[in-house]
Amino acid sequence: MDLALFDLDETLICDDSTSLWLRWLASQGFATNDLIDEEQALMAQYYAGTLSIEEYMNKTLAPLAGMATMTVDGWVRRFIHRDIMPRVFPAARERIQWHQQRGDNVMIISASGEHLVIPIAERLGAYGALAIGVEVVNDRYSGLTYGTMTYKEGKVTRLTDWKALQEDETYNRTWAYSDSMNDLPLLALADHAHVINPDALLHQEALDRGWEVCRWVR
Repeated sequence: MDLALFDLDETLICDDSTSLWLRWLASQGFATNDLIDEEQALMAQYYAGTLSIEEYMNKTLAPLAGMATMTVDGWVRRFIHRDIMPRVFPAARERIQWHQQRGDNVMIISASGEHLVIPIAERLGAYGALAIGVEVVNDRYSGLTYGTMTYKEGKVTRLTDWKALQEDETYNRTWAYSDSMNDLPLLALADHAHVINPDALLHQEALDRGWEVCRWVR
């Protein structure tokens, strides 16, 4: 059995899930337009590879602080139905199905919060998901994170820790799919690395390393 690892944002879907989520919250009156602008400024740092993921998560989780998990779960279901599923690349669906038909386990590994990534992974039929831990205290979101962030080298750390707990599963080879230079550590770990719609820098990196370049369209 092989393990297939998919980044989420701009890899499986043609947008960023957290950015979409904040816009959904704002449309429902649960977040401000100022927060959307601040998040976009932080995303510019993400694309430049200079983002403080702690600052980003603290900022984007602020609207959930004190909210009941059951309430947010309902919001997330509506959000995924309206804003995520229509943005899944058809080629991404096909690739997930290809791996599943081979008998591989498909995992989504994302630098977005687990309150979004886990239910998205479930909707896509993935085996599981690794994402940034979002703290819950007494069934309410605290607005804080916990654990190792699934960002840059943190994705490899979390994956290594997860695999160590899989006592009944042995993986022969690893496949990885991502659009981002931030995922170089994860792509370098894989036996089969695929870059999705890369920018010029990642495209050159893929050529230098002999990785497959995929152009997925909506």
